[in-house]
Amino acid sequence: MPRKGATLELAVLGLLQESPLHGYELRKRLNLLLGWTRLLSYGSLYPALKRMLRAGWITEVATANAVSRRQRIVYQITPAGIEFFTTEITEAGPAAWEDETFNMRFAFFSRTDAGVRLRILEGRRSRLQERLDRQRSLYGGGDDRYVSELRRHSIESVEREVRWLTELIEAERSNADRAGTRKPAAKATPAAKERRTRPAAVAPKIAPKIAPKTKPATAPTPAPAVTAETTEIS
Repeated sequence: MPRKGATLELAVLGLLQESPLHGYELRKRLNLLLGWTRLLSYGSLYPALKRMLRAGWITEVATANAVSRRQRIVYQITPAGIEFFTTEITEAGPAAWEDETFNMRFAFFSRTDAGVRLRILEGRRSRLQERLDRQRSLYGGGDDRYVSELRRHSIESVEREVRWLTELIEAERSNADRAGTRKPAAKATPAAKERRTRPAAVAPKIAPKIAPKTKPATAPTPAPAVTAETTEIS
């Protein structure tokens, strides 16, 4: 069974990892995070903040308020708080399956690995299935009409969550299967490594062939013109 207030402390640490927050903004975000089950009061928040200050998980810093002259206390997470949150948020045992803690842990699923998410989802589904079987065994005739309707509503609510969890579990397994079927890059063989590291052979330089010099062609000497002599016949 988780310690009383442990869920609230983890939720505060998870939000402060995103950015430092003052009390009003922190309470507003916590109500958005956990508001579907309860509304958080300052009477619950500030005692939890004091416990976390004593544990060294958070610090408080006074900042100037732009609207009024009063200083505003801003809370920020410490390295010890980050380490504690990282350790606790990966816990996938029965405490993570309960109504008090499951919603908060689910809200921070993006910060946990697939194996932890799958164990928490499967554990939560098994816990609800036990509750569903128990309620079905008690559901029967002879009850007051409104008591009977309340039990039916309870059973249908649990059935919806079981179906939702089953869809999430199948999606997580499908993603894990796809990640597992990706072929890793083939390792280079020693011969291939040698070929890559061996310097490229330099082709020997071949001297260009020089054509022999030829004498320029001379024009042929023209033959002397032959003149026809006319012989006079007497």
